[in-house]
Amino acid sequence: MSSSTPADFSHTTVLLREAVDALVTDTDGIYVDGTYGRGGHSRLLLSRLGQKGRLIAVDRDPQAIAAATSGATRVTDPRFSIHHTSFGQLVPTLAAAGVMQVNGLLLDLGVSSPQIDDPARGFSFRFDGPLDMRMDTTRGESAAEFLARADVRHIAEVIRDYGEERFAIQVAKALVARRESGNPVRTTRELSDVVARAVKTREPGQDPATRTFQALRIFVNAELEELEQGLNAALQLLMPGGRLVVISFHSLEDRIVKTFIARESKSEVDRRAPFAEPRPTRLKALGRVKPGEAEVQRNPRARSAVMRVAERTGVPA
Repeated sequence: MSSSTPADFSHTTVLLREAVDALVTDTDGIYVDGTYGRGGHSRLLLSRLGQKGRLIAVDRDPQAIAAATSGATRVTDPRFSIHHTSFGQLVPTLAAAGVMQVNGLLLDLGVSSPQIDDPARGFSFRFDGPLDMRMDTTRGESAAEFLARADVRHIAEVIRDYGEERFAIQVAKALVARRESGNPVRTTRELSDVVARAVKTREPGQDPATRTFQALRIFVNAELEELEQGLNAALQLLMPGGRLVVISFHSLEDRIVKTFIARESKSEVDRRAPFAEPRPTRLKALGRVKPGEAEVQRNPRARSAVMRVAERTGVPA
């Protein structure tokens, strides 16, 4: 199956203006787009920045890098640069570029429409294609490779913990039984068919494979671990008054973001040293935003989005 070029698939950016409005506090500042995708947020950000402003983007998807650096979608603005890496590696990436502090960091989490809609990427059960699911196709283990080696317990844990699938053990047993018969799943359709037989009931309107596909994608890309690293990087990189804007698309992500902001917005006492000064707050929560009805009608994939905004306080990291 041939791979499509980066420009073949369109992407509608979720909460575009809301995110940029919340992020930009100084038009001459330095900003980071931690998930470039197809550049929706980045392009609007550049339009808001002054001559001295700077935008640094990162993405671990080689197709996103290609979209930003070649062809009709290339970004030629001298204030812009992009790096092929994950936002979990922001601190060393920016340090190598001579940047130690920034005015704002945007993380638009999850999988993009071009990734979902390209059968060769293996993200969706709606198209038949190789069961890959890697956001960075240059490294790591594909979903098919994981399912070809993992035991029932490990597969069930992944599907249960990352997909919140109550039939996780049944799905895992079916996958391993098929593998042991000499016919391991290698495509999205094969996986979808196995899950459909193992999952007996499902919420109205939801495909039986939805939770299993989500779980494998999150696991293969270490998405929750990357999110934790990216949030901690924000504390190190944001200057006082700098903004953190995170858009998440499922409860596992949003729970991590919500807990992180709440924890860093509180003054904590070290129980081992009860008479010491409490640790100062490092973030100030500024709010939570959901897409409006009009946006959800235009782009149904926006329905589950939650944007959280926080501001860095004046306390050093």
